[in-house]
Amino acid sequence: MSTIIILALVFVFVALRLWSVLGRRTGHEQPLAKPESVPSSRGLFARASVEPAPVPAELPGNAPGATAGLRAIAAADNTFDLARFVDGARAAYKMILEAYWAGDEDRLKELVDGEVAEAFAATIQDRKAEGLVLDNRLVSIDATHIEDARVDGQTAHIRVRFDADVAAVTRDAEGNVVAGSLEDAVPTHDVWTFSRALKASDPNWTLTETDEAA
Repeated sequence: MSTIIILALVFVFVALRLWSVLGRRTGHEQPLAKPESVPSSRGLFARASVEPAPVPAELPGNAPGATAGLRAIAAADNTFDLARFVDGARAAYKMILEAYWAGDEDRLKELVDGEVAEAFAATIQDRKAEGLVLDNRLVSIDATHIEDARVDGQTAHIRVRFDADVAAVTRDAEGNVVAGSLEDAVPTHDVWTFSRALKASDPNWTLTETDEAA
């Protein structure tokens, strides 16, 4: 019995020592790292915190007729910033393509509208029905040009051309490659139209039309 009591006292002593070392904060511990948040599509076209830069008189590489439309948009919306729009459009291009390839319809709904959203959803469902999976990679966006811009009533539209390189692979349900290769990037030329209601509090533009560049 005395042996049990001694062992119990030793256990209590050790437990108290551990608490004294581990149960108190010294003020020098590093805080636990917060888990990385999933990038939100809602901030792609966030308004600039500074005065938007005026649309320049000339836009090298862009269609000549685009300047007048961009100025009309800037005149109707004093928060419009061309450089920020282009950055947002490039980010949206990547995000939309990756969501489409992954079959993420919820993600697509945040940035795609109307008939384009319906067409994407239909294609995704057809792909799933065939048991096919896209394993594509956006290697690079080589160029981004404004092809057209206009104000239609209370809605602004900007047509953007993207010249990109894409590595495209299609796999079957077992993961076998049935088409394409990740070794060779294919030049891709898309023309996408982004639209936004001028009086909307949401700064985001949505994809409303897609086409292949000539």
